[in-house]
Amino acid sequence: MATMTTTLSSLPACRSKTAAGSPSSCSVFCRWPSKSSRNGGVRVQVSTTEAEAEVKKAEKVSKKQDEGVVTNKYRPKEPYTGRCLLNTRITGDNAPGETWHMVFSTDGEVPYREGQSIGVIADGVDAKTGKPHKLRLYSIASSALGDFGDSKTVSLCVKRLVYTNDQGEIVKGVCSNFLCQFFFLFRINACDLKPGSDVKITGPVGKEMLMPKDPNATIIMLATGTGIAPFRSFLWKMFFEEHDDYKFEGLAWLFLGVPTSDTLLYREEFERMKEIAPENFRLDFAVSREQTNAAGEKMYIQTRMAEYKNELWELLKKDNTYVYMCGLKGMEKGIDDIMVDLAAKDGIDWLDYKKQLKKGEQWNVEVY
Repeated sequence: MATMTTTLSSLPACRSKTAAGSPSSCSVFCRWPSKSSRNGGVRVQVSTTEAEAEVKKAEKVSKKQDEGVVTNKYRPKEPYTGRCLLNTRITGDNAPGETWHMVFSTDGEVPYREGQSIGVIADGVDAKTGKPHKLRLYSIASSALGDFGDSKTVSLCVKRLVYTNDQGEIVKGVCSNFLCQFFFLFRINACDLKPGSDVKITGPVGKEMLMPKDPNATIIMLATGTGIAPFRSFLWKMFFEEHDDYKFEGLAWLFLGVPTSDTLLYREEFERMKEIAPENFRLDFAVSREQTNAAGEKMYIQTRMAEYKNELWELLKKDNTYVYMCGLKGMEKGIDDIMVDLAAKDGIDWLDYKKQLKKGEQWNVEVY
């Protein structure tokens, strides 16, 4: 069983839950705790026992919290229909783009775990094919208890996709624009998916990003932009909840890379976590358009990590250190560039070593 307390999160607080408001007037309710889970002959029996022993010997025991994990309960042809409870813009007015935090009701029928994803199917049909839109996968941004602590909701962190193609045409992502949209009309927010609207959900899916079982583990989380979603779910379980079968006493170290300070998603939540568990949570931001390192280089996530490269390398040599990476595909190469020389000093080929980390479930990547 798990327990929680209820308070307001860093997301903008709103008086009414019936409509999405501006970033200064909307909110989600969070659970922040204070500082203070016989028939048959003998020959057949022996043969079966030996066979079972061989099977067990061959079975790989996962280091992750995978017991009872459900996948693909709902599929595109028979999705679960949830309801939008809250849809709040969580980036500032000067952010390059819009990111929204949204909460959907599930009535406990979508049994997900921290680190999994769900699919969302936008309303309507594809203009080219005349068929229903394909699902779009999103990493879940809430713990298994959900933002309201009753295991009856699921939350997402979604950036609205708008870009100009090679022909100069403005292209809008189908699903992200179905879920969230911002109109600068009299400085009032309008959202396509309003509270009370239905939303078709598939999944849950994925086991790659499940949390480690070891409550004393070192968990290094590397995120860019909305790649923060699975780590918000991790960190809520670690620091905002109490579980009979899980109490985190290790080190959680989050590196979050964003372009501007207006895009530091869930910043107040993470700073609250540092207050709750200063010995167990470290937080480092990399704001590329506003910060530089000592050499005057833009501060990307790998640039920030380079400031701690020796400490990180020592952690990566331990059996209970787990790395999770979520966000833009290019950041993994930047991290490789840091680690190659460090590993070489110890006579280790970094790329080979990383393969061993992956094999041992200690290097987990979900990039796009």
